[in-house]
Amino acid sequence: MPDGVLHLSSLAGSPLLDSAGERLGRVDDLVARLDLADPLPPVIGLRAAIGGRLLFVPANRIARMEPGGAHTSTTKLNLAQFERRPGEILLRSDVLGRSMINVNTARLVRAGEVELTHQDGAWRVTGIDPSLGARFRRLLPHRLRSEQGAHPGFVPWPELEPFVGHVPTSRLRLAHRRIAALHPAQIADLVEAASHEEGEEILEAVGQDKELEADVFEELDDEHQLEFLDQRSDREVAAVLSRMASDDAADLLLEIKQERRLPVLDLMPLAKQRKIKGLLGYNPSTAGGVMSPDFVAVPREATVATAIAAARAHDVASDSLYAILLTNADGALSGVVTAGQLIRAAADQTLDSLADANAPSVGAEAEIPEVARLMTDYNLISLPVVDADARPIGVVSVDDILELTLPEQWRRRYGLARE
Repeated sequence: MPDGVLHLSSLAGSPLLDSAGERLGRVDDLVARLDLADPLPPVIGLRAAIGGRLLFVPANRIARMEPGGAHTSTTKLNLAQFERRPGEILLRSDVLGRSMINVNTARLVRAGEVELTHQDGAWRVTGIDPSLGARFRRLLPHRLRSEQGAHPGFVPWPELEPFVGHVPTSRLRLAHRRIAALHPAQIADLVEAASHEEGEEILEAVGQDKELEADVFEELDDEHQLEFLDQRSDREVAAVLSRMASDDAADLLLEIKQERRLPVLDLMPLAKQRKIKGLLGYNPSTAGGVMSPDFVAVPREATVATAIAAARAHDVASDSLYAILLTNADGALSGVVTAGQLIRAAADQTLDSLADANAPSVGAEAEIPEVARLMTDYNLISLPVVDADARPIGVVSVDDILELTLPEQWRRRYGLARE
């Protein structure tokens, strides 16, 4: 077989000829093996339609493949009925025309064409052409197709993750390691842009890391959160919500069917239940309704070293730890020290020497526009929320306010995740 490039659509459906040039049947599909250790999947054979049956022709019985047909190396074939084996995909049935994940751009691309290249004595899958031109070309009769060079939008196979959940008897799965390298918001965009089955496959891959799964659910819009929780048991839903930020978990709990709310809540850890129940008592359009009850507070006379140790010991997510709240002897808020101030200060410096005693706070009943105005005026990333006795009960972060104040159409991200 000569070196070169071959498009799948120019071969699939074309004649299968023996070494004498006699027609044996039709090339129905190409069989490739996915192996994480091999970045370019090798073609291990053909699925051929011969005499009304689908038979397997191994690669070592194929003399050459070219546009318009494949030739065997013999006139006699002892072929077995085709059966799928784990780790194998059919390029025409499982890849061509289907969506795939471009892990470099965090977008879904559709395989308008699959490109094969002959390397090191074997045909290998080298990438896809996602262009509309490639899809149109497949509609043309074989005789009118040409083996053009790669489209400018050609995507190399090592940058792709195929969906394989539809493959019967397959043990294949999306590579968790590659998906997990994306930001949770990017993964959520992919889930929202994908079909339901594809979205389930992404979440199954993500689910190998339960914390990442919770982060992705936090980023999904309400519609998709409910879509992917609907078929899960109460215990599975409780497990997801337990790992989410308390404010996000409370919001999602209110969205699920009313008859499921209490059973799901009862299955969560007691500490999480208390936080969520506390949040559910506030109006959703107030500071109390959007605040997170997870924050770090230390006495104002403590040192920088003490505050850093408290932050390390607390379970507040690192990307939400913007500031340390300071309290007086009565537990009332008496100042705020930002993470940047802690980094720059000496370990033995006292916090009251760093604190801004005039830092603003709001009551739980403060409405969202007032919260947004305060955060804008003071250039705040987070804003403490206090009770009637000025004791801190939560923190509103800027991302929560942005999510509520952005126009709805600006938050519909999923169209951006599909090319």
